[in-house]
Amino acid sequence: MIKKVVGASLIGTTVEWYDFFLYGSAAALVFNKLFFPTADPLNGTLLAFTTYAIGFLARPLGGLVFGHFGDRLGRKKLLVLSLLLMGGATMLMGVLPTYASVGVLAPVLLTLLRLVQGFALGGEWGGAVLIVSEHGDPARRGFWASWPQAGVPCGNLLATAVLAVLAAVQSDADFLAWGWRIPFLLSGVLVVIGLWIRLSVSESPVFLAAQEKAPKLEKAPALLLLKHNWREVLIAMGARFAENVSYYVITAFILVYVVTGLGLSKSVGLNAVLIASAVHLVTIPVWGHLSDKFGRRSIYLIGAVGMAAWIFAFFAMLDTKDPVWITLATTVGLVLHGAMYGPQAAFFSELFGTRVRYSGASVGYQLASIAAGALAPLIATALLKEYKSSFPIALYVVITCVITVAAIALARETRGADLEERDRVGV
Repeated sequence: MIKKVVGASLIGTTVEWYDFFLYGSAAALVFNKLFFPTADPLNGTLLAFTTYAIGFLARPLGGLVFGHFGDRLGRKKLLVLSLLLMGGATMLMGVLPTYASVGVLAPVLLTLLRLVQGFALGGEWGGAVLIVSEHGDPARRGFWASWPQAGVPCGNLLATAVLAVLAAVQSDADFLAWGWRIPFLLSGVLVVIGLWIRLSVSESPVFLAAQEKAPKLEKAPALLLLKHNWREVLIAMGARFAENVSYYVITAFILVYVVTGLGLSKSVGLNAVLIASAVHLVTIPVWGHLSDKFGRRSIYLIGAVGMAAWIFAFFAMLDTKDPVWITLATTVGLVLHGAMYGPQAAFFSELFGTRVRYSGASVGYQLASIAAGALAPLIATALLKEYKSSFPIALYVVITCVITVAAIALARETRGADLEERDRVGV
């Protein structure tokens, strides 16, 4: 059963993140020209990344709403709904008219659909990692729960691969005219596959046991969370900072830096992210397994401290303009990111009791995404525009690593926690 649940969570998160990351890549390569045309390419990119950030603003709301009903009704129903919302919004993006056709209505519609994407993704992550964490045994929870996390590089790999193939077989004119729509429309096929698999899994046994003991919550899960678990929410938010910012600098901003900052072809950045994402996919479960042996905190700290040191080398290797060095820099960066992201699912799940776990994990995870991932490409692009140097961007990443190290230092070790043992409502 655990393998079936892991497979269902992985395919669902892959589809969700494919949709979400596809927008990020398109914002750097296409939307700045088709939906936000300006004389200055960096200004157009900043506007495109602004709508990219708006998707993050909807994620905490999605986490709160999905968490509320997920803690009351169960994980499975909400996972199916999140997949339908995300897939529908992405397909509609593929048929949107551009600025040249309908003027300002085009970016308005794009922004509304991005809000739906963010809302759906806000509910997806918590449910996907919890249903695996609550099915698996405590001794291997870090390994099993890391597989839904691997849906992030899977989705990014898929989105980048489709864009890379289109960039290779199409001229720039054809890609801008109609080719960019193909990856968005393909989302419909992926959603059908994801739903077929996700509908076949059973509800979390830990949730069913907790519901049997306390069929109805007297208060909303979010109120119980704020009363009993505000410290854990803050720890989860702090732990997210370095992981979230570094990921979007390495995978989204790199396309801006390579194309606009270094004057290289977009395929150089796309291919680097493609290869690095494949390695990232493999290493995330490895880091999750290591967290079962050595603890969540120690592995997480390896990633945060390592990222603070590596980010300077990352930009130095990009500045060589050599595709091999650019690919290596990106790959090592994502391997270090995996040391934070691999243990994260089990770590956040173990911080909360079952009847507030969906809300707690989702709210902590998604609130941080506003100040971290949402702003990372915007801040990095603005720093590049202002200083014409990568050093301030690297320093920005280091500051977020310091925040994460502090949060992990304040956290308790959760490895091997018995999820049912903590199930006093609201604890």
